[in-house]
Amino acid sequence: MNEKTPLFIGLRAARANLVPGLLIQAAMIVLVLAYYFCDAARPWFAALAQAKAHGGVLFTIAASLIAGALLPQLLAVCIFQGGKMQRGDLAELAFLAVFWSVNGLCVDGLYRLQAVMWGPQVDALTVLKKVIFDEFVYNPVLAAPLGMACYEWKNQRYAMHNMSRIWTRTFYKNRTVPALLATWVVWIPVTGAVYSLPPLLQIPLFSLALTFWVLMFAYITSRHDSAGAKDENLCVAAAE
Repeated sequence: MNEKTPLFIGLRAARANLVPGLLIQAAMIVLVLAYYFCDAARPWFAALAQAKAHGGVLFTIAASLIAGALLPQLLAVCIFQGGKMQRGDLAELAFLAVFWSVNGLCVDGLYRLQAVMWGPQVDALTVLKKVIFDEFVYNPVLAAPLGMACYEWKNQRYAMHNMSRIWTRTFYKNRTVPALLATWVVWIPVTGAVYSLPPLLQIPLFSLALTFWVLMFAYITSRHDSAGAKDENLCVAAAE
């Protein structure tokens, strides 16, 4: 297989993230099982649901900001940079804060929309419909292209020149498709776990999965010195 094809790049990125993905999937499955079968865990889930009900979109923004921006930046500074701030850390934090806050609101809107489309129940058929719509409609049509565009804009130091190529078929095939392939390996089971819980617990569980993912993503990229490996993992992060 040609190593430069989108399929090969996507499969290589998926393989690189397979172990972290399996760990996250296992954690999400354990949490779902705890909700349904562990009475001792019920008060914790009830508190999360109450916080989401009272906090609304502010809860979503805060949870997404903490999971996608604050935690990975703190990890990078405290562990990978020896506690020393570097040039660009604040700019990176600002970008991640805006990106993940907006992304969290989009996901919240998606969950609300699907509750209207398919209903709030958590039976197998409804969960399957939501996973399919999430991963094979919302993700390839909206989330992945916009995510890749945002990261590409950041990588170009927020310059607008040459940004039009992002909306071409070639860019989608060569950059977005590999991101989707790598993302599906991890997030299809995670999405299934999220939709297996009542609506008020879906954003908290998504945020928790995102927390695990960005922390592992930061660790993975810190361990890979080659530009290719970083590009693959960035590709996955941009498509979530």
